[in-house]
Amino acid sequence: MAYSPLLQDLLEALRCLPGVGPRTAQRMAFRLLEQNRDGGRRLVEAMDKALEQITECERCRMLAETELCWICANTGRDHGTVCIVESPADVIAVEESASYNGRYFVLTGRLSPLDGIGPDELGLHLLESQLDDGMREMIIATSATVEGEATAGYLASLARQRGIKATRIAHGVPLGGELEFVDSSTLSLAISGRLNLDE
Repeated sequence: MAYSPLLQDLLEALRCLPGVGPRTAQRMAFRLLEQNRDGGRRLVEAMDKALEQITECERCRMLAETELCWICANTGRDHGTVCIVESPADVIAVEESASYNGRYFVLTGRLSPLDGIGPDELGLHLLESQLDDGMREMIIATSATVEGEATAGYLASLARQRGIKATRIAHGVPLGGELEFVDSSTLSLAISGRLNLDE
């Protein structure tokens, strides 16, 4: 189907979203243009502000509008425990389980040498500097994929080198599963039944 250049650009822009294929992009674009131009303008404004003002927390790499995210700024959290996750969505998933009150570190990915993703790309130099600051336990909550397991092994070795207890979430997170799609009850069980990687 031939579209005008502006409409084609809009369709291609919408397809950058996960799960949005050609038909979904067309439905979204037509809905905004035909029935909800005000909603489209609000979307553009919100996206513009978010892209301009939201960055990474300088301590944990969670999405934040200030130097420290709301979790790192909370002095009531356990600063001796850090939960390592792959994405900001994973932080929200763990928070919704209401089973954890420590700090986080967001990798924004997982080790994948074939894709050129090593420790530097995951910000592990920043994590290492934090591990030397009174950390007691590292909870590794990477996904149960080959890359996630390799990342967990690497993180466990960083913890062992410093005498920090390294645990891995277990029970209920399916093999190949992504944390952001696991329900809060299952994730709560996984957090409370985490495994010790030092054994």
